[in-house]
Amino acid sequence: MLNAKCQMRVFIALDIDDEIRERIQRFIEGASGFAPEARWVRPETMHVTLKFIGEKPPEVVKEIKRAVAAVKSDSFEMRFRGYGFFPTAKSARVFWVGIEAGPQLANLATAVDVATATLGIPKEEHAYSPHLTLARGGGRSGAPSRQKGDGPNKGFQKLQEKVAAMPLPEFGTMTAREFFLYQSQLMRGGARYTKIERFGLGQARP
Repeated sequence: MLNAKCQMRVFIALDIDDEIRERIQRFIEGASGFAPEARWVRPETMHVTLKFIGEKPPEVVKEIKRAVAAVKSDSFEMRFRGYGFFPTAKSARVFWVGIEAGPQLANLATAVDVATATLGIPKEEHAYSPHLTLARGGGRSGAPSRQKGDGPNKGFQKLQEKVAAMPLPEFGTMTAREFFLYQSQLMRGGARYTKIERFGLGQARP
């Protein structure tokens, strides 16, 4: 049996520009007091997930690098604006920022999903829903879809009232020119994410 210490917890994601990260950080500073029991994301760890993979041994991680390197896509623009709650406003577990990117972002996520599936990694069951997680209800799942035990949650109620009275937040637009394979390491004080491989965009097949 493989020693658990040999496993690497990995995922594939896009990074975001510092200017957008700073605007979101200021937004969090103003909003977090309205949901103090939620687990708010540290701005330096924010990313746009394309595919969560999980625990894999190093030799499989090498295969993932090779498979994903074959994915080809043009660069594209992403606009960060608005917000929402998963799975619904009444049963909110996750507070997120919206992402507008046309079909290119979803197509990239699908291509990554297909590439990793060739290695026996399960494909996603639900359609890709691009978002940037800002906060999770204390101790609860961050999954967008409905989960067992979902029900009315007052933890985000005050936050919902406050943001509903504000203009729709705009955080800026960036051009996605690359994406990364990240390693996630659980540390005291939260997870640490390290980029272990870069994949360039802008080489789509004609």
